[in-house]
Amino acid sequence: MTARLTFIHALSPLHAGIGQGAGVIDLPIAREKATGLPFLPGSSLKGTLRARCTKPQDCRLVFGPEPTDMQPENNHASSVQFSDQRLLLFPVRSLAGTFAWVTSPYVLRRLARDIADAQMSLPTQPIPTIQDEESCAVTGTSKIKLTTSVYLEDLELTKIQANASDTANAWASWIAERVFPADAEWQTLLEERFCIIHDDVFSFLLETATEITARIKLKTDTKTVEDGGLWYEEALPTETILSGLALAAPTIASGIDAARVFGVLQELTNTTLQFGGKATVGRGLCRVLLASEQVKGA
Repeated sequence: MTARLTFIHALSPLHAGIGQGAGVIDLPIAREKATGLPFLPGSSLKGTLRARCTKPQDCRLVFGPEPTDMQPENNHASSVQFSDQRLLLFPVRSLAGTFAWVTSPYVLRRLARDIADAQMSLPTQPIPTIQDEESCAVTGTSKIKLTTSVYLEDLELTKIQANASDTANAWASWIAERVFPADAEWQTLLEERFCIIHDDVFSFLLETATEITARIKLKTDTKTVEDGGLWYEEALPTETILSGLALAAPTIASGIDAARVFGVLQELTNTTLQFGGKATVGRGLCRVLLASEQVKGA
């Protein structure tokens, strides 16, 4: 079984929902039960890629035969598996630099575990320890700090850890090279807005800084709101970046190898794709990248 690291970059708000919610938000996004981290289910990624596949032979070899095409001689399981795509960088409104791409030590540790599974080289610096809830780590070229503080939403982080600048540089550069390969301008933009904050502060922002939209349904004849026609939807904001794994696990019956599996997936991810709900109002437009060992500007 061979693994490749995957990244998903949201070009519009992403609503990967769980159906009806029990709280104030009627249509919340999917979150891990234990950690509260938002995620895009692996089934959503796999389903979208399969629907985009137009070559019958590739579709059958990589994703398995369609239910209507199952015959004893060609019946086999899918040759690819996708993990849930978990939140990696969360865009948060910033007083300086417009917005910051925020992450936390725990999230980076999960990324490091996936990097090891994909047999890729880790960043040259270890994951930093954020001292307390008023501390953060930013890169040496950061544009989100004002003198000695970083302002995220209504939070003021007054302790910028100078000793963690090299570490932030290394992780920001590593991520930027793989999320924006061959695009030096966007790599620089990510590095300038990269910020590592305390795990508890990160959890707080995930509860308070997601995108909430009020939607209404109008009566056809009077154009007034129907009874019960007001609801609230939650979404991950534009510029959110998620990460996960794609695993090639070809069966003997499929007769395909891992290189061919990833070659097909590469062809299917060479354009903007749509994930989650609310497709007709432009939600869920994303870039999907299969990461490999890249060099900056390559």
